[in-house]
Amino acid sequence: MKLGKWITNNSNSPFVARKTINPSGKVKAAMASVTGLGQFNFYIDGKRISDSVLAPGWTDYRKTVQFEEYDVTSQLQEGKHELSIEVGNGWYIWDMDYGYSFHFPEFMPPNPNPYKPFGKCLLCTMKLEVEYEDGSVECIITDDSWQIKPHRIKHSNVYGSEYIGDDDGVWEQAKLVSDEDIPKGRLTPIEQPPIKVIKTYDVSLSYEKDGIRVYDIGQNISGMLRAKVKGKAGKEIIFKSAEKLDENGIPDQMAKNWMMIDNVIAYKLQKDNEIEDVRQAFTYFAGRYFAVEGDAEVLEFKADAISSAWQQAGYFECDDERYNRIYDMIEKTVEANVLSVHTDCPTIERFAWQEPNHLMGAAIMYMKDGSRLWRKFLHDMRDCQHQATDVFKDFDGNDIYPGDGLVPSQAPCYIPNVLPVPGMGSFYDIIAWGSSIILGARWHYLFYGDENIIKENYDAGMRYLKHLKTKVNDEGFINHGLGDWGNPKGDFARENIETAFLYADTITLAWFAEELGYQDDKANLIKYAETIKENYNSKLLIKDENGRFCYRNYEKRKEGIVTTQATQALPLYWNMVPEYAVEDVATCLRKNIEESGALIAGEVGLPYVIQAAAKHGMNQLLADCITKEEHPSYYAFILDGETTLGEYWETNPRSHCHDMMGHIAEWFYNGIGGIEIKEPGFKKISLHPFMPEGMNELQVSYRTPFGEIKVQGTRINGKPQYTYTIPKEITVQP
Repeated sequence: MKLGKWITNNSNSPFVARKTINPSGKVKAAMASVTGLGQFNFYIDGKRISDSVLAPGWTDYRKTVQFEEYDVTSQLQEGKHELSIEVGNGWYIWDMDYGYSFHFPEFMPPNPNPYKPFGKCLLCTMKLEVEYEDGSVECIITDDSWQIKPHRIKHSNVYGSEYIGDDDGVWEQAKLVSDEDIPKGRLTPIEQPPIKVIKTYDVSLSYEKDGIRVYDIGQNISGMLRAKVKGKAGKEIIFKSAEKLDENGIPDQMAKNWMMIDNVIAYKLQKDNEIEDVRQAFTYFAGRYFAVEGDAEVLEFKADAISSAWQQAGYFECDDERYNRIYDMIEKTVEANVLSVHTDCPTIERFAWQEPNHLMGAAIMYMKDGSRLWRKFLHDMRDCQHQATDVFKDFDGNDIYPGDGLVPSQAPCYIPNVLPVPGMGSFYDIIAWGSSIILGARWHYLFYGDENIIKENYDAGMRYLKHLKTKVNDEGFINHGLGDWGNPKGDFARENIETAFLYADTITLAWFAEELGYQDDKANLIKYAETIKENYNSKLLIKDENGRFCYRNYEKRKEGIVTTQATQALPLYWNMVPEYAVEDVATCLRKNIEESGALIAGEVGLPYVIQAAAKHGMNQLLADCITKEEHPSYYAFILDGETTLGEYWETNPRSHCHDMMGHIAEWFYNGIGGIEIKEPGFKKISLHPFMPEGMNELQVSYRTPFGEIKVQGTRINGKPQYTYTIPKEITVQP
């Protein structure tokens, strides 16, 4: 698709472009299609046309460039109007000259494949189609009749820093972008929900110490700063965001054991003692606290929390505030990390790591409408899937080929760290990450019943499986990834975990083949899945000292019979366990949880530990684990004063806003609420709610494609009683 001509001022810094138009008659309809790279805002007569921010979505601009469409009929009446587009850096041309920019810490090997800009300059394009009452149509586009000047924002860093300085730009004729510098990505309308302001917080002054004013939002967020300030022209006021306070009560930007997150939003005052507006435009900060420095008065301070995950799907509330606060903590973390892509954290990396897009798929989809979000995530994965000819460099400058069909662990991937980290494994080719192309599509199909999602991703999934087969070793295992990443005891169990995902991917693709009528594919996939399962059980399923079946941790096979919660849970969840051993393996899982007194699993194993435990009658045990007052525990984060979920099970984690272990939210719906999907799109469900000890009132609801399911519970004389509201199109099985 074509919009207007691409225009620029041949700069790597933000600019604004404008054109005055004069509609020739009474406007019947007008539609504007606009984009600017990296980020843009569109105005008519100085007024923002959309309530979205940070458009367009982050993509691999070599493959896809998004644009937004606006109905501007009401804004265009007879008379002159000024169209304007302001453009900032985003990921298109990363501004590394101001504030924090991600780099690998010193303890990791240098990356020979660093970030590369997608173009030589920032640029924008627009098409405005105007239909008049007389039936005539006019098309207004960006071309060299437009004017461009530098923006007041001199620096805009994708990691949250902006410098707002003098408005000293001079209007000049726009320059047309040469054919060779036009973005190569296919222009496509935005497919995910746009990023919007979901809540505005009044930021309060807590105290002043050593010349630093400390402000508290009250909630850790991804947000955009707005303030009114007054002072002397030429002076600067500086806002520094942070997720935590140091021991002296000053906002602390140090990420534990990692690096300093030097986010700076600076404003240069323009007038003497007049109220001026400070406002971010092309990036967002992350955190709860602000340190404010500079000789200027802050008259008003607001923080706009932003997210793409603003469309609610579910609701959870009970009379035990521990569960409500855990739920709210996870939801706020999800909101802060879903901004056109699903980031790992909004502070340190802001990378679109893919593993949560299936591991957290159900948890998020119960809370939020993920139908459009996951379509975008999967689109990004297909864009990033490698061809055989794709090439990178190793430490010595030699060519290395990641492999045809590989789905990288990040999508889009702006800093490809393709080489394994010594002693840790690959952070680029990780089966639990790349498997989102298959298992993320699985969750979308289960929740929304849209077969198109299978059609769109089936070929990519089959190519990925072909790639995985090249990673199987002589023992029939995959062991090159990260295993149960985040496991608090370091029990990654790579062979167990990675190979279980090989089976999961294969059996899921067999299901997709059946749904699409590909009978030959189905037969071949089932045959391969059985081969994986037989090998898995022959080498990993053994009897413990009590004669019960369990799965040993293959990495620690020389240490005797070592089991983990994840090594039992994954084969239970994916029905890999022979029928005769299911009860024993479930008993091993229970014993492990009871002896640990906690859920000892990383982000990869945790969703399966929770779901397998719930399926095998351990709901109260789960409730006890998540509400214990010391780590590892969700409630321990609450007692630590956190408002979003930490990266790891510890006080003062490296990142204070990681949703990667928020899987318990899924259990709040299908465990406590008891709403379990039995057929795609909730055509058939089962209902088996559970109220933990201490909970006496419960309300859970979920909006399906057929309408809302509601579960209400009340404990009467010590016994839970439930009532249900179920759309007539949904079948409830016993």
